[in-house]
Amino acid sequence: MAGVALAWALRGFDGFPVVACARVVADGAGATVLGLAALPRLNDRLRVTWRPVAVLAGVWFSAEFAVLVGEAAEIVGVPVRALGASDFGTFLGRLSAGQIGIAILFCTGAIACYAAVAYRRPDAASPDLVLVFAAVALALRPITGHMSQQMFGSVLAAVHALAAAGWLGLLLAMALVLRTRGEWAATLPRYSALAAPLVLAVAATGLIDGLVRLGGIEPLWSSGYGRILLAKFVLLCVLAGLGWWWRRTWVTRAADHRVTAQVSLRNAAVEVVVMALAFGLAAVLAVTA
Repeated sequence: MAGVALAWALRGFDGFPVVACARVVADGAGATVLGLAALPRLNDRLRVTWRPVAVLAGVWFSAEFAVLVGEAAEIVGVPVRALGASDFGTFLGRLSAGQIGIAILFCTGAIACYAAVAYRRPDAASPDLVLVFAAVALALRPITGHMSQQMFGSVLAAVHALAAAGWLGLLLAMALVLRTRGEWAATLPRYSALAAPLVLAVAATGLIDGLVRLGGIEPLWSSGYGRILLAKFVLLCVLAGLGWWWRRTWVTRAADHRVTAQVSLRNAAVEVVVMALAFGLAAVLAVTA
């Protein structure tokens, strides 16, 4: 939410982006669901914690529904409280944004139901289904946005969304699940090795997307979109520098069992906070013309 407020200020206080608040909650919950489902791939001794997956998928579903309501109200041109059921139904049934939203709701609802069942029967459950549905739900809206009109635009948008979700989601999942020094020692180095290509993917695809959208360099400081994009780039540089420093200090010492679980949790929380700011900026970028 702090990232959303910062983006609002950079945009010039031009109408508070209410839809972005719901969207950043949806993106954060979706990334965490993806991370929780993928965590056993970093450490085969770990198992999916189905209860938080079910809860977060429910939060994700609710936030996506709020995004749909907000988008419908914007298109109709009325406040959310004045949006009629018939107008909302028309938005869902006849406009592509509404139909995409229905597909996302189906995916998030399916994850919530599957995780609830898996919590009761964990031995018969597979995280692969959650990974597929989560990836589809996270990529659907970006691949049908403005970049879809450019050559390979949909591919770049999907890579950007999924790389960012994996980067944040896995670290946040580690902070939620890992409780011992040994678990951090086994998991953190594998995450660190994976984080580098994810950062490069986020940076490269975000740069291309931003330049295509702006159409030049001057709008970087003369437009609200450009200023938010610059702030996001600064945060990305901070995160890249922090990751480089963590790899030289925290990751190496954690792998040798020389860092307590409390210190690892604190370091992960610091990085997650900075990532969350970037997610807030990205959510406003998505709804900024």
